[in-house]
Amino acid sequence: MPAGKLTDRQPEISPDELVAELTPPPRFGDVRFDTYVPNPDEPSQAAAVESGRAFAAAVGGAGSGGASAPARLLKKVFGGRGGAGAGKPGLYLDGGFGVGKTHLLASLWHEVPGPKAFGTFVEVTNLVGALGFREAVARLSGHRLLAIDEFELDDPGDTMLVTRLLAELTDAGVHVAATSNTLPDKLGEGRFAAEDFLREIQALSARFAVVRVDGPDYRHRGLPDAPDPLGDADLAASAEAVPGSTLDDFDALCAHLARVHPSKYGKLVDGVAAVHLRGVAPLSGQDVALRVVAFADRLYDRAVPVVVSGAPVSELFTEEMLRGGYRKKYLRAISRLVALSRDAASLPGRPG
Repeated sequence: MPAGKLTDRQPEISPDELVAELTPPPRFGDVRFDTYVPNPDEPSQAAAVESGRAFAAAVGGAGSGGASAPARLLKKVFGGRGGAGAGKPGLYLDGGFGVGKTHLLASLWHEVPGPKAFGTFVEVTNLVGALGFREAVARLSGHRLLAIDEFELDDPGDTMLVTRLLAELTDAGVHVAATSNTLPDKLGEGRFAAEDFLREIQALSARFAVVRVDGPDYRHRGLPDAPDPLGDADLAASAEAVPGSTLDDFDALCAHLARVHPSKYGKLVDGVAAVHLRGVAPLSGQDVALRVVAFADRLYDRAVPVVVSGAPVSELFTEEMLRGGYRKKYLRAISRLVALSRDAASLPGRPG
């Protein structure tokens, strides 16, 4: 059966759907603290699991009249009287890509009783845009927890919009947990910028306990490199052999991504069994590259294998891009796309 095309899809999401879909994506639908495997060489990872459990216990107890025991647990983990995190309504997971921050954030979300919401930064900003600020506050202010993955600091306007939202929500008693991307002027640092995150959110900084999660990218520990790209004929054969696959020219897909809001990229690939991209080549513009990063994140969230012809996915971003301010985003995208390319090696129809 001929494969479909992502470029033929025009995803639409209603405001009610935006609220209802604020849950962890499929890859993280079943994760729990118990399924997180800390790197034995990185003690901060096991400590982060403990901190996440303590925060979840505090959030779970905060609305049920049983806050005293969770509060004591928070003090034990984050410090005693005057400790950096004791009793704070926010938790910020600070670390590089591939250390399992999203796994920990989703585990925390699963452990807390509802009502609760989980979304990426772009999904939260889109929710505010679709509902209006006051309506977004009204819909979320009754929640126990708002978990925000990939908190962006690149756009000052969006950052301050979400900062204002979080200020109102925490004032209303909502707990917030977040992971964050780096500021664009942080070149190649080995960690995400916790201090910059806290400075950017200004008055909220005192409300967040910061937990470090150190370590190398787990997606590539002891694993082989991504498979080589296929030829165009083999790529088409692979797409036809896997029901539910899509097959697109890479340039056409990049143009299509410019016409679809990034908050809809997840719906763009919902139900797709495997994405096949013909003629992959290094990207030429920062705007295109950042859209591909967001697209790669949604593919990874949904565990959609990726098969390509042309250049390997590891060569999508130029050396100049990898030296620039979005270095960490590009490296994270490469890490995730290489993992998805590796997943695709077992698809039917692949040449031996």
